Amino acid sequence: MTAAPDPRRWWGLAVIGLAQLLVVLDATIMSIALPHAQDSLDMSDGSRQWVITAYTLAFGGLLLLGGQVADRVGYKRTFVIGLVGFVVASTLGGAAPTAGLLFAARAVQGVFAALLAPSALALLTTSFHDPVERAKAFGVFGAIAGAGSVVGLIAGGLLTEYLSWRWCLYANLPPGAVAVAGALIVLRDRRGNTGARLDLPGVLLVCPGLVAMTAGFGAAAERGWGDTAVLGFLAGGAVLLALFARWQTITRTPLLPPRIVRSRVRAGAHVTMALVTIGLFALFLSVTYYLQTVLGYSPLKTGLAFLPTALGIIVGATGISARLSHRVPPRGLIVPGMLLAAAGMLLLTGLGTEPAYLSHVLPAEFMVGLGTGTTFMAAIGSASLGVDPWETGIASATLTTAQQIGGSIGVALLNTLASSATQRYESTHRGAEPGPGADVERAATVHGFAVASGWVAALVAVGAVGLGFLIVARAQSTPSPIGPGSMERPGGSSFARRQPPANSGGNRP
Repeated sequence: MTAAPDPRRWWGLAVIGLAQLLVVLDATIMSIALPHAQDSLDMSDGSRQWVITAYTLAFGGLLLLGGQVADRVGYKRTFVIGLVGFVVASTLGGAAPTAGLLFAARAVQGVFAALLAPSALALLTTSFHDPVERAKAFGVFGAIAGAGSVVGLIAGGLLTEYLSWRWCLYANLPPGAVAVAGALIVLRDRRGNTGARLDLPGVLLVCPGLVAMTAGFGAAAERGWGDTAVLGFLAGGAVLLALFARWQTITRTPLLPPRIVRSRVRAGAHVTMALVTIGLFALFLSVTYYLQTVLGYSPLKTGLAFLPTALGIIVGATGISARLSHRVPPRGLIVPGMLLAAAGMLLLTGLGTEPAYLSHVLPAEFMVGLGTGTTFMAAIGSASLGVDPWETGIASATLTTAQQIGGSIGVALLNTLASSATQRYESTHRGAEPGPGADVERAATVHGFAVASGWVAALVAVGAVGLGFLIVARAQSTPSPIGPGSMERPGGSSFARRQPPANSGGNRP
């Protein structure tokens, strides 16, 4: 029998959405503030990237561990712990007197974000059971997950220009405090599967493996794919992840049960999240450089120029995907959304050195945003379909890991392709007379990002076609069997009815 819906579920969505906004926003809010932080703390050019990388490495590398901790400890408890730690680390980072302490605070932020993000999505999944309500909730969450990055760029520009780069971190304190108070009041506690054992060998394989892969992709953006350190990181990460995958098939208590990723729908959701994040981050990087280095926009004006992306994401997630997800199969939203995002990236290949915000950048931003918003929501909903209630945290963590890896790949891929194309253009045109109102350096920069945008568009479009064949499932038309009380007492009727035997481990299909 399906349990009665939680009367505070919509207030819970507001709390979960606010916390998710902080996590997503912090991945980009320091990007525009980075030059000011570098001058303030006397960072070298080689070390400044750690303001961003320390956060993304800790976040992406520890997500699967955070998901299992959430499943074991309980979603509300993990959510509150992650949120409090995240806010405290943000405040310490804002007050950091040295670059080293700022890097450390950003890493600690990432650690607590890795607890917060999977528990947030798990709480959302277990709070809404009616398909129509769940679609609306996922639509709001998907809009926040996608638009939060754009909000970070805008907020970073505003705070840096009118206050200080330190307020990019201090700004987490007020909304964080509100979210903590709201979580304690409105979120329903769900005890975790306390009888489950932590997969320590799996943790020791996957966490360093993900960190190495993320570090390798990040370093490739600066050093190039042929660099020894880059190849070492990528090779070492690949070996560790291969060993992790093997270990998950033989251990009785897997960190990532193989059945979670063997499902075509869930595997497709992970690939989808990675590909659309590649496209979104590629848009951010190429347009940011175009607006600031070619058109001379200020940081604030650059941030505000991304508003069409945020609008597109919100319309796609809440206006399209949320209304159709319970009627249309996942691929019916994912494939068109990805093709639209690819078309937006393709539009950027027509950029030149003359101002083209209204003719090219604005429609490209809206198209990528609309496609991303439509796709995000469908991927988030598909990632937890058919997952047992005590594994919602690890399923959520797997999806967020795909998003983080996709972002790292997107930045590295675009930077590498753009740099190579720029260098070729400069070597070909060096000494030649530039066109009217342009110079070789600016023309080479635009050409580099135009070429890279074309490759990213092709990657997303091909991925969309492939996912059309991979994701074969009907829309979710029946309420989820996960009720509000189904995890409150392991061994109780609902939990015992579906819990696998203690010796079945990760090999149950």
